Amino acid sequence: MGEVSLSEVSKRFTLRVDGRVEVVRALDRVSFTVNDGEIVSLIGPSGCGKTTALRITMGLETASSGRVLVDGVAVAGCGYDRGMVFQHAELLPWLTALENVMFGLEMKGVRGAPLRERAQQALELVGLKESAQRRPYQLSGGMQQRVGIARALAIDPKVLLMDEPFGALDAQTREGLQAELLDLHARTRKTILFVTHDLDEAVLLADRVVVMRHGQVAEIFTVPLPRPRDDLAAVRGRAEFADVRYRIWRALHDLPVTVH
Repeated sequence: MGEVSLSEVSKRFTLRVDGRVEVVRALDRVSFTVNDGEIVSLIGPSGCGKTTALRITMGLETASSGRVLVDGVAVAGCGYDRGMVFQHAELLPWLTALENVMFGLEMKGVRGAPLRERAQQALELVGLKESAQRRPYQLSGGMQQRVGIARALAIDPKVLLMDEPFGALDAQTREGLQAELLDLHARTRKTILFVTHDLDEAVLLADRVVVMRHGQVAEIFTVPLPRPRDDLAAVRGRAEFADVRYRIWRALHDLPVTVH
């Protein structure tokens, strides 16, 4: 199982500006659920609280109020039931791809033969079996991100949290990794919470899209596109894609939906 539930989650930061103390509300009573095996995208303008919500779910930040549950258990710090993939892979440059994945497993306490075996399996899952002995500088940006995904998957988390993992990549590489993520999800059925600024990406990947504005959930949309979504070009051409994309775009800009 891998259900994630955010209930009335708020986050306030205290800042000192020009000698004055100001309270910034990053999240304001945010509530939504990611069902087991579901992909949910979080989308909204910069500063709307997407990454803060993700970091609280991972346990990297603490909520000022409210709570996050994973399978009914309250999040209290980082845990191996959750794996996180960042916008930049953050690989250790002196280690090979395999060793970077092994490092995450070592932190979990895996030792001996299972350590290398599980790391190799994770790299194979993301299509990097032949690149196991390369160091980060020998890998493209897309390959580095796939190592980051493998590192998160190797610990076998219930939930995969992804913070704009394809945002720094060129369009062609990004589309390739979107397809690979959909294939990976079809094979593993991992629960995924995915933060993005890209509206097309949110619709292509997700079962539901959570639109955020000003630290709050503005609206939640169900994406009526069947899986598997093997042909992304064909998915983009469907009327359902255009319709839900239009509705989400209007919600992002706080505009009513107009019917022609």
